[in-house]
Amino acid sequence: MDTPSPTEDGPSFGEAFKRLARRIFVICENRLQLLLVEAQEERERILQAIWLALAAAAFGLLAGITITLIVTVAFWEHSVVIALLVLAAVYVTAAALCYAKLMRLQRDWQTLSGTIDQLKKDRECLDKKLG
Repeated sequence: MDTPSPTEDGPSFGEAFKRLARRIFVICENRLQLLLVEAQEERERILQAIWLALAAAAFGLLAGITITLIVTVAFWEHSVVIALLVLAAVYVTAAALCYAKLMRLQRDWQTLSGTIDQLKKDRECLDKKLG
């Protein structure tokens, strides 16, 4: 009797395993590249946010000092204390609004969302194939 060779019936177990291993490595390599790209984008986004925050703080401080001097000189004859109290209230309100926006930004921040979404899709696809 002739026993069929593995090439006649299809790929052998070893060949199938090698093909599966190559696919897994390719998938892992793609996911790693995605992770690295997103990490680089996150780093650039954070650096840009820091520089913009520093610039906004510096110019805001300069504007605040200038406005304070203008209002103080303008109300020197009437009531300097009331003018400074009103300015202090405006500055405290602006600081509170900025702090609230920062907390909202921090709460909604999603790090590496593309990588996480892709890994979820991979898991769902694998569950469908295996289950």
